[in-house]
Amino acid sequence: MCSLCGILGCDDHWTNAIARPGIYTRNHDSQSRRAESARRVKAANEILSYRRLKLDIWQSRSYVVSSPTGASSVFEALSHLWPEAETLAGREFDPLDEGLLSWMEERARS
Repeated sequence: MCSLCGILGCDDHWTNAIARPGIYTRNHDSQSRRAESARRVKAANEILSYRRLKLDIWQSRSYVVSSPTGASSVFEALSHLWPEAETLAGREFDPLDEGLLSWMEERARS
């Protein structure tokens, strides 16, 4: 996706914790939504670091995943994260991979 599409994209994806009629959320204000988004990015970065990738929030409404070589990809919803991560890593990225889970358990013990 080009940068312009990332800016103009939809910010009302179902994974975004925003107030909607008939839907309960504790994230009614922008500060709460930013804090929730930061928690999600932090959790994703723990997993992505296994393949030396990094996720950031871009323009407060999209995401950018980047590799250590400087390659990056902008996308609008976290539901697009794993395909984008696989493209940048050049191999399958399975968040339930046994090697990844063991690596995360070792990091948690340290």
